[in-house]
Amino acid sequence: MSNILKYTFAMLFSVLLAGCSDEASNPPAPTPEPEPEEVIKNGSLKGTIIGTEWSVDYNNGNSITDQVNVKECVFDGKFNTFFASYLRSGTWVGLDLGEKHIITKIGYSPRINQPTRVQLAIIEGANKEDFSDAVPIHIIKEAGEENKMNYADINCSKGFRYVRYIGPNDARCNLAELAFYGQKGEGDDSQFYQLTNLPTVVINTKDAEDITSKEKEIPSVVYIISEGGKKILATEETGVRGRGNASWLYPKKPYQLKFDKKQQVLDAPAKAKKWTLINNYGDKTLMRNILAFELSRRIGLAYTPYCHPVDVVLNGEYKGCYQLCDQIEVNENRVNITEMEPEDLALPALSGGYLIEIDAYAKNETSYFISNSDIPVTIKSPDDEDIISVQSAYIKEFFNAMEAAVFAYNYADEENGYRKYLDLDSFLKHFIVGELSGNTDTYWSVYMYKDRNSDKLYTGPVWDFDLAFENDQRTYPINSLDDYIYATLGSVASSSVRELVNVIVKDDEASRIRLAELWNTARTEKGIDEASLLAYVDQTAQLLDESQTLNFLRWKIMNEKIQQNPVIHGSYEAEVEAIKTYLKQRLPKMDYLIGK
Repeated sequence: MSNILKYTFAMLFSVLLAGCSDEASNPPAPTPEPEPEEVIKNGSLKGTIIGTEWSVDYNNGNSITDQVNVKECVFDGKFNTFFASYLRSGTWVGLDLGEKHIITKIGYSPRINQPTRVQLAIIEGANKEDFSDAVPIHIIKEAGEENKMNYADINCSKGFRYVRYIGPNDARCNLAELAFYGQKGEGDDSQFYQLTNLPTVVINTKDAEDITSKEKEIPSVVYIISEGGKKILATEETGVRGRGNASWLYPKKPYQLKFDKKQQVLDAPAKAKKWTLINNYGDKTLMRNILAFELSRRIGLAYTPYCHPVDVVLNGEYKGCYQLCDQIEVNENRVNITEMEPEDLALPALSGGYLIEIDAYAKNETSYFISNSDIPVTIKSPDDEDIISVQSAYIKEFFNAMEAAVFAYNYADEENGYRKYLDLDSFLKHFIVGELSGNTDTYWSVYMYKDRNSDKLYTGPVWDFDLAFENDQRTYPINSLDDYIYATLGSVASSSVRELVNVIVKDDEASRIRLAELWNTARTEKGIDEASLLAYVDQTAQLLDESQTLNFLRWKIMNEKIQQNPVIHGSYEAEVEAIKTYLKQRLPKMDYLIGK
């Protein structure tokens, strides 16, 4: 062999070794030689290596490279080499198997000295090269053991051509070894994978675009996997965007799903296009909305939003525990009133139905009005794009008439006072839910509706309780207040809203009597008692336990004050106990406030 050829082979060999080199700035501890079968990974599937293109060169100022710490390192049979992506999040490595395979087992080994970097990594299978149809087949819940293969059995019956490991957030993959096992086959849709006991919602946006806007809908493939993986709702071209006001400002984002046709999700009563994913970032129990909605059902409001806790995966990244909820809208099994059409321009059709919201953020909306007493009101239905000016004028005039009747000298008159325009029972039930739950923002946002041929506004449904149940430093401790929350430290959309509630709840003697009657019925017949409510809290905590563990691995906020948290309780169990303590104190306090 000539010297030139010898030199060329030597250089090629050195480049191959360099491509999977160790990080010199953080050398691994001496380790025993691994067992041969672990290095060779007998029986593992072979294919074309695919994944994130660029890696990081730690030895050269963390510079971008395709020469060292590359994706090929995870298939080189060596525990002391690794793939480290240049980008910190959204990076991955896997195989194109050439044809569909049913995956039965996976193996992985974390980078030496970085065993936690695999925690919350997701393994996905897909049949489209861009992974737009990907579903999770495993999530790694624990730190990995170094210098050995960690194995997990896979229980998914579908065959996949493409398989990959997606590194968790802010981890740069940092994976030493990866292996897939299984056999060729199309498989079927009889068994999918749920991350926990809760349903899994999978969102794959077009081109894996991140969701950064509340206005821009991104076409997405959405899967909802439930019933232990036996059931899957699969949709394409679902629009996904951000949602919320204050909740949108936090790292864990809330989302809205808009299916291309009406869907009935999980066990929800409604069949509808729009659904919400509530993030509950500042609620460390992840159950405050669930609990408030249960109060609404027990109190007997005509409509209570559907919600179910779920795990969310967005573009292969675990995002945490959310609540999949109804969108508040006109629907047969949501707010069940007549849905108006653009041609409804004269009475009686003009009389309804309308869904409105007393809304502190109304001026940010397209369809809104400011009442004669300076109360901001958003018109939710008819929709912005459908409402006609004569319709918006009608509901504004009706709201002003109701408001004027509340503030009139004869407000308490049974026939000509505010009862002519406002359904009292729904208003008082809504009031009870807000005060019992300790919701600072009850009158910051109030939904109301008016049906066709109805002469009254009804209050409801209830919504937005992430700051309730003693989770708001502005009103903490709630039970030390000598009056209702709304009347002391509560947030209101305008001062006129507080005055309106004062008239109905405090000044009107007949209304006070009716409030006491509704409260007594709730306490004695509707399950608004300590034993029943505490049992419901415990039951919900048990349901959420597996998911909350993963959620607070993803969002390490348990020992931080987030949003309006008044106290750091330090653990999920302590957070739940704080709700139970609050309820034990709040029930007798409500007895006192309503009875005095």
